[in-house]
Amino acid sequence: MSDTQSESRRPVFAAERRQRILELVRANGAVSLRELAQAVRSSEVTVRRDLRALESEGLLNRHHGGATMPGDLTREPSHMQKAAASSAEKAAIADLAASLVEDGDAIVIGPGTTTQEFARRLTRHTELAVVTNSLLVAQALAGCPRIEVVVTGGSLRGAILALVGSAAESSLAGLRVRRAFVSGNGLTAERGLSTPNLQVAAVDRALAAAAEEVVVLADHTKVGHDTMVQTIPAERIAHLVTDDDAPRDVLDDLAGKGVRLHVAQT
Repeated sequence: MSDTQSESRRPVFAAERRQRILELVRANGAVSLRELAQAVRSSEVTVRRDLRALESEGLLNRHHGGATMPGDLTREPSHMQKAAASSAEKAAIADLAASLVEDGDAIVIGPGTTTQEFARRLTRHTELAVVTNSLLVAQALAGCPRIEVVVTGGSLRGAILALVGSAAESSLAGLRVRRAFVSGNGLTAERGLSTPNLQVAAVDRALAAAAEEVVVLADHTKVGHDTMVQTIPAERIAHLVTDDDAPRDVLDDLAGKGVRLHVAQT
């Protein structure tokens, strides 16, 4: 094959690769650079160049370590979309976060696929009291007679299978527990934890207000990413449990705000 013929084929391959990248980001909401490179069988350098090109066309937004769809500040991925993303990283985060729980603790747990994985690791505990607005967390602990599970009231938000609204917030008022374990859609040093939805944010704040310490569980696709509604400022976060693909500069900035880092190896 001549050099001219080879050159003529490269744009076609690049176009197909970029179309596949767009499909993946649209399907999952947020996708890491590593996951994209594996999916399209290219190097991270090549995919990073593709992301720059796609962003210049307004087709997606780049952020630390990956990409999201335009308008992602207000986009709330479905439970199924979130469950399919970064599953290995979420499992590693859940394992590490479970080490922050001791027998006899009283804790609150917020909604999310990562907190669901975390709840599954708590079944070995005894005399544990858990308050949650997440149906997934409650289901994960339902078969444990030695763990007391209290579910808040509220209106069901189907996208995340959690209870929100004034009844959920009232259920948490006056509580005092050791730690709150929460997740979200974005985490930066400037704004802390954030979510696209006002009702979800209000309950997350109530969960945090009930706790002496806040523990955030966030995989690398959330770290360095921002969404519309701030839930918990960085100064209020005592611990961050994340994975080793999280952008180092953002982690350093969070540590500078007093956040203790727990990085799971994946």
